[in-house]
Amino acid sequence: MSSAATSRALAPALAPGPTPAPAPVGHDALATLPRPRGRDLTPAELEVFVRELADWPELWIEHVRHDATQRVYEELLRDAHLTAWLICWMDDHDTGFHDHDVSAGAVAVVGGRVREERLTIGRSPRSRSFAAGEAFHFAPSDIHRVRHGGGDPAVTLHVYSPPLARMGAYAVDDEGVLARRPMTYAEELRAA
Repeated sequence: MSSAATSRALAPALAPGPTPAPAPVGHDALATLPRPRGRDLTPAELEVFVRELADWPELWIEHVRHDATQRVYEELLRDAHLTAWLICWMDDHDTGFHDHDVSAGAVAVVGGRVREERLTIGRSPRSRSFAAGEAFHFAPSDIHRVRHGGGDPAVTLHVYSPPLARMGAYAVDDEGVLARRPMTYAEELRAA
């Protein structure tokens, strides 16, 4: 899908809400978006920032592309206190259960739909669906998975603070034992 076609496809999802101020311009435009500076951000602050980022598709729309075989990732920003990623999803794309080690995070859905599941003990995971225009946040210790919510391809923006360096992947073996496998963010969020 071309950038123009993607922009038109995402426009209805971005239309509701107040009209934002003129977009920042220049090479470091994304880094100039308003946010607390000089410290790590809380989960709630990350959600505010990712919603602001979602309001400026001209800062990320050119990176939207879909691959049926795997999620597509594009790192948009990395500094001492924050990382931002764009992720594109299609049917059957799934992160598996994981945590974010010491990094809090937030996700804004800018196209399509994703489903977040939180791991629970003794019952099915708690499941929530998020459509374009919605966002959610999580603490570093939260164990969750995110997957494509069905239907049209999805596009999400993810922000982490401190910058995402390590994660833990969770799996249940044949005997029902839950195990955590540490991994670097590069194993999970690899630039396309």
